[in-house]
Amino acid sequence: MLLYLRLLKESFSFAFNALRNNKLRTFLSLLGVTIGIFSIIAVLAAVDSLDKQIKSQLSSLDSNTMYVANISFGPTEVPRWKYETFDEISYNEYKFLKAGLENAEHVAFQLFVRRENIRYESELVSSVNTVVVSNEFTDIQYLEFEKGRFYNESESNAGKPVVVIGSEIANSLFGNLEPIGKKVRIYGQKFTVIGVVKKEGSGLFGDSNDISIFLPANYVRNRYGDNNRNFKNIVIIKPKEDADIAGLKADVTQILRNRRGIKPEEIDSFFINIISGLQDAIDSIIGTMNTIGWVISGFSLLVGGFGIANIMFVSVKERTNLIGIQKSLGAKNRFILFQFLFEAVILALVGGLFGLIMVWLGTLIGNNVTEDFEFILSAKNVFLGFTISSFIGLISGVIPALTASRLDPVEAIRTGM
Repeated sequence: MLLYLRLLKESFSFAFNALRNNKLRTFLSLLGVTIGIFSIIAVLAAVDSLDKQIKSQLSSLDSNTMYVANISFGPTEVPRWKYETFDEISYNEYKFLKAGLENAEHVAFQLFVRRENIRYESELVSSVNTVVVSNEFTDIQYLEFEKGRFYNESESNAGKPVVVIGSEIANSLFGNLEPIGKKVRIYGQKFTVIGVVKKEGSGLFGDSNDISIFLPANYVRNRYGDNNRNFKNIVIIKPKEDADIAGLKADVTQILRNRRGIKPEEIDSFFINIISGLQDAIDSIIGTMNTIGWVISGFSLLVGGFGIANIMFVSVKERTNLIGIQKSLGAKNRFILFQFLFEAVILALVGGLFGLIMVWLGTLIGNNVTEDFEFILSAKNVFLGFTISSFIGLISGVIPALTASRLDPVEAIRTGM
């Protein structure tokens, strides 16, 4: 055992000295591997960061939350001309669903409307994301409040002119003033501010709550009616914790089919979109992005591997005489083999280390430039980078190392002379 350890130590020493004595050649060999490892780990780190950010944004929602609308959130077999004829989900259908679904914990109604301006005295914030929902919305998509509260069921049903605003909207309109109880103008009418949502940062899906305002759905319905073509209606359903999701979906389908008088042979004139399906679609997209990253970066790794192999063949050629002398003095084939293998692996590992350092510096710069998006370099990707580097070194160095180990000592000395 001690003999093999000594063999490994001497092989490593020979390899290290060879690399140190040929600095330019070593640098050029490192460059290919560095670029390759940087490319693939940078792509994987960016995709992991995106995946983490998306899942963080979805974490506030139950993965089984359902969105019922006349449009599909994902691919559908229903042709476009067909679903464009589907009626909007009505407020009355929302009430029927709320009353008839035993396995639903909360059912909310939402109107997707255009962006609006909000004014307080001389201060104006233009084109604000306007979230028009019933009071159950905050029970489905949990909101934390910096001040005040969300509107209650009574205010929601009556369509009271009350508003909940995001933290950035509050800062823009009121500065250091107390916003709760202040009167703001939206739709040309006065609304009372009853709550300020806690700052959360930018969102990947639509606008952040920081730059949003929340209004009772019935206020907008009472003002503009139920048949406004500029609005998109959606019913949001949060199942009970132990609910049978398939059964709940079937109940929703049956209630709406009966309500709309859809015949058995006709297709549904609505879509039930489930968050878990969206997560599956996101996972599929993330997987595709990883695959594309591997393919693109693989070419860089291939170039780096060929560069190491080429340098190793040159190294064997230059040291043919030395190899012959070593073997004539009793060096075993495996000693020569390990010597060149170690040289190739060290080259690849050092190149990989520089590549990982570049990715790490990139994450630091990215995190300083973007406040609301966190770039991460996980331990898994660091380990993967070193593993790939070692593999490239082994593959690139094995043929030159075998060639060197099989040289005849007499012919090697003669060739070197």
